[in-house]
Amino acid sequence: MAELAEAAHEVAEHAAEGQTVQEYIQHHLSFLTYGSNPVDGHWGIAHTPEEAAEMGFWAIHVDTLGWSIFLGAAFLLFFRWVGQNATTDTPGGIQNFVESIFEFVEARVSEGFVHKNPYIGPLALTIFVWVLLMNTMDIIPVDWFTGAATLIGEYVFGLEHMSFKIVPTTDVNITMGMSVSIFALILYYSVKMKGLGGFLSELAFHPFGKWMLPFNLIIELPTLFAKPISLGLRLFGNLYAGELLFLLIASMLGLFQLPAHFLWAGFHLLVIPLQAFVFMMLTIVYLNAAHESHH
Repeated sequence: MAELAEAAHEVAEHAAEGQTVQEYIQHHLSFLTYGSNPVDGHWGIAHTPEEAAEMGFWAIHVDTLGWSIFLGAAFLLFFRWVGQNATTDTPGGIQNFVESIFEFVEARVSEGFVHKNPYIGPLALTIFVWVLLMNTMDIIPVDWFTGAATLIGEYVFGLEHMSFKIVPTTDVNITMGMSVSIFALILYYSVKMKGLGGFLSELAFHPFGKWMLPFNLIIELPTLFAKPISLGLRLFGNLYAGELLFLLIASMLGLFQLPAHFLWAGFHLLVIPLQAFVFMMLTIVYLNAAHESHH
């Protein structure tokens, strides 16, 4: 543990060398962005946060997108391997661990989803484990991967002070992309189960009846669109705030940062699974409501 702490401190000193606290935090909150240069139109890696911002909507955050895909693929391959090697005779510790996750998610689906749909269970399991893995990346010391990426970017690719983030859920594009996908499922099952007319009438005629149609829409439409917004921003806000506090501790406390880091990391161990659980449960509740027929 002492060797790891010393290594983390050395990387932090190199990464923060010549930087103010504001520059240090801005660098760690920036993304490795690939997009079209607004000056000459050529595609490439942004050299500064300002250049990344000018690349516009079609720019890609390579770091968060890459880590989210890597963690998702690792989760699928690991669970597939466990499933292929599962046994009923003498299950090992890994199989018991995976089965406990299955049973936990299955119990939550049984409690929150009262209809029949074979896809809700796998969806809930995927959301819980994937978000949990992405959140867990926030426990890794803030300068380890970022500092290493800065050195590689500078000496290999000629990108001075290259940005690199490893916590996908601190990128609002990742969390809102997931929530919009859930919203698309909500709309799909709402129309499938109730019919297009039933779905539209639910928006227009509830809760006060057809004679209060404008007021019903004023209430129902914001409620509908608030679901994906709150779902994505809640996850992003909690993880972003946690990462920001880690950065403040690292940049302002210097040699005395380790005790504060360990204290905040201990508290963060509660936030990480809680946010994955909340995202999963809200998805189950929203999809359960989408399956309900109102007469």
